[in-house]
Order: sequence, then C-alpha cells, then structure tokens
Amino acid sequence: MMVGSFSESAALSLVLTFLWLTARVSSQSQQPQVPCFFIFGDSLVDNGNNNGILTLARANYMPYGIDFPQGITGRFTNGKTFVDVLAQLLGFQNYIPPYSRTRGSALLRGVNYASGAAGIRDETGNNLGDHMSMNRQVSNFATTVQQMRRFFRRDTNAMNNYLSKCIFYSGLGSNDYLNNYFMPDFYTTSSQYTPRAFAAALLQDYSRQLTTLYQLGARKVVVTAVGQIGCIPYELARYNGNGSRCNEQINNGIAIFNSGLRKMVDRFNTGQLRGAKFVYLDTYKSTKDLVSNAAAYGFQVIDKGCCGVGRNNGQITCLPLQEPCDDRRKYIFWDAFHPTEVANVILARKAYGSRSKNDAYPINIQQLARL
Repeated sequence: MMVGSFSESAALSLVLTFLWLTARVSSQSQQPQVPCFFIFGDSLVDNGNNNGILTLARANYMPYGIDFPQGITGRFTNGKTFVDVLAQLLGFQNYIPPYSRTRGSALLRGVNYASGAAGIRDETGNNLGDHMSMNRQVSNFATTVQQMRRFFRRDTNAMNNYLSKCIFYSGLGSNDYLNNYFMPDFYTTSSQYTPRAFAAALLQDYSRQLTTLYQLGARKVVVTAVGQIGCIPYELARYNGNGSRCNEQINNGIAIFNSGLRKMVDRFNTGQLRGAKFVYLDTYKSTKDLVSNAAAYGFQVIDKGCCGVGRNNGQITCLPLQEPCDDRRKYIFWDAFHPTEVANVILARKAYGSRSKNDAYPINIQQLARL
C-alpha cells in the first residue's frame, strides 16, 4: 500500500513537473524576438497619431479599417499596415500603439510615432494640414527615452543595453516627393533643386535624423526605400504618358534618393555608426514585383484603388462612408495612395524572411532580430 501510494505520488509529481516545464517552454516561445519595436514614418504606417490634429491626412472614418479587428483606428488601409504584420512576425502579441496614447510602462514594448503626410523635411505635407515631421518624431522619441529612464532606475547603461536589442523602423521620403517636390503649385523645391540636388538634400537631413536616433540608443535599424509613387492611382489619374503606364519622371527622381539611401546604409554599417546594424528594404523593387507578377500573388486590379473617386479611383481618395470594392484581396491598392492589407502582408513577409538582397539588404529583419 505504501509502495502504491508512493508510485502514485511520484507519477503525479512527474506529470505536474512535465506540465510546468511545457507551460514554461510555451510561454518562452511566445516571447517576442526583440523586447521592443519603435516605428517612424508616414501614412503607410500611421496607426492613429493624426486622429486628434487638424489635418486632411486622417483615416479615422469608415470604410478605413473595414477588415481590421479593432475597426476604425486611423490606419490608412482596410486592415493591417506593413508594421502591424512585422510586429506579428516578430512575435508581439499586440500591435505597437500610437505615441498619441502611449504612456507609462507600455513605452517599454515600443511606440509608433508615424504621422500621415510626414516627411524628412519639415514643410513637407503642409498642404494637407498639421502632422509630425521626422524631426518631431525623433524629438518625441527623445521624450520617450527620458520617460523610460525611471524604469531602469536612471541607469543609462542598462537602458542603452535594452534599447540596443530593439528594432527601429523608419520609412520616410514618400511625401517629400508626393507632397512637396512634385507639387510645384504649393512648393518651390522643384525650382530650387534639380532631382539629384533634392535627393542629396533629403539624404543629408535624413542622415542627421537617423544619427540622432543612434545617439539616443538605436542600434538595430530598418530603413525603407521610397516605392513607385509614379504608379499609384493618385498619379495615374493625373498622368497622360506617351506609351508609359506610370509617371517615370517621378520614379526616376525617387530612384536617385533610393540609391543614395542604400549607400548611406553601407556607410553606417562600415564604421560610421559604431555598433549599429542597418537594413535597407528595397520597397521600390518589391512593389514593382507585386505589379509585374500580380496574378501569381492573386491580384487582378493593379492600377485602381479599391475605394476612391474618378479615374483609377485616384482623383479623390476614399471618402467617409463610401462603399469600397467587394473583394479587397484582388486589389493591390486600397485607396489613391496606400496598399491593401493583402499587399502589406506580402511586402512585410518579404522584408522579414526573404533571402534575396533585392528585398532586404544586407540581411533580412529576422536575421537582424537575432543579432
């Protein structure tokens, strides 16, 4: 009897130990690959920072968010943004919250500072109203760093060590072309700069901004190229090309900036910013691939927004309570400017796991997280 009760007790103990170990391994496997994720950018990744400011660059109305679990949030698409998908791939259980409503210990997991209409230059996007330019976003991150210090008992080394493990994403430049250089009725930059000189001026400002992030603790940084703006519905609705589907004048100007950005990443990675690792996402090539191989990705409509007005559904972007297309999975573009959730998922998966340097250079985001 004593032997029997011992064996039963031992068996029960073994079962409980096994369950505890299984639960522990399971909880460890659910931990994100990096402790935090900080996001800087424009409407491609804004998730609500523009909701409470005076601007036309807002998306906190239906049908935006029609396919998003939380509904209307201020995301400029029907569902998840590029960085929402990246956060999931990195193992975060929740989406990274917007700066406008993130306080306290939640800062430790990461913050999204992105703002619709934002650019590298401060005046970019002023035609649409207020926004947080990249300079303001970097300043907001500096404020966050000060607020985070108390969680590390003001131990700067401990906080810097923590931040060095986080991933920083920066996607700027689109509006500097769309809502600045190629908008001569509102801005004078196209008369002041050649395309090459403008790209050089942008890169000089951007280098300073990224260096400031480095000085504030960023070590694992992802930067994105500017996509094919000359091929978005907004531009197609305004373009009458000679045998060309897209506005190649715009695309050619962007290509100069992208080439310079990749070279900047090389300089940062070869000693200019000691201890940092930068990844360049070639969004230009990735978006071009989506269009060129649309059928293989399941897309049927490559030149129209799912929601919008006029030619290419791009003359006016998606209006409040407007009825969007029925099957968003068939469209690359959600509105006049922004990709659908399906397109964002494809682009994010490439950035995260692609082995091709045409997508992510010199390594992908999964590899960056493991460093």
